[in-house]
Amino acid sequence: MTHTIPVVLELGPKGKKVVAVAPDWPGLARGVKSEEAAIERLLSYAPRYAPVAKLAGMAGAFASSGDTHVDPHVDPEIDADIIERYAGTGSTDFWGISFAFSSIDQQPMTDAELARELTLMQACWSFFDNVRARVSAEMQRGQRGGGRDRDHIVRHTFAAERDWAKKLGVQPPEGAMLTDAGLQEHRQTYGNAIREFHAQGKMARTWPLRFLIRHTAFHTLDHAWEMEDKDLKAQ
Repeated sequence: MTHTIPVVLELGPKGKKVVAVAPDWPGLARGVKSEEAAIERLLSYAPRYAPVAKLAGMAGAFASSGDTHVDPHVDPEIDADIIERYAGTGSTDFWGISFAFSSIDQQPMTDAELARELTLMQACWSFFDNVRARVSAEMQRGQRGGGRDRDHIVRHTFAAERDWAKKLGVQPPEGAMLTDAGLQEHRQTYGNAIREFHAQGKMARTWPLRFLIRHTAFHTLDHAWEMEDKDLKAQ
């Protein structure tokens, strides 16, 4: 039996990068230099996304959309179902990260669909917290991020999310997210603001709510996986 993951492809306008996005699973997205490579890389990250789905209480649903116990490079039973290709932006080409909206991002959500998306975003946050609590404070040096350590990565992740929160009219005090209480208050406020915007049929300024959620989830997971990859305890 072949398991498939629905995937949309964001194409950089100069053809330098392609981002593969799994729209059903906020946070699961990878970008590289070609469609084939982007799809392959996304599928290779399915096992790394499985703990997030489990935290969200959706392990069974995720397993049925893609076999998370095998190497997709050698197992022909896992595949991607390409459901859309759409134009990206200059930032897509430069960063290899999704910065444009698919048609799915722009579709209205039911209350149930919104609840599912928010549950997965919360799971990405929980996974990030679990990773930062167990990895080494000093990180392996490498090309990505230069020489930044765990706390630098954490501060960067929180600062970006604090900036996106402005799109919802939410602005936690400077440094508040660096405390457990402040972080939890921010996340609750962030989620509640998304719910309120949804109830009013509003976008987060120019961003559809689906895109805001998946972009938040992606950035959170991207840096959680960066910390895992650079963890000196795992060397």
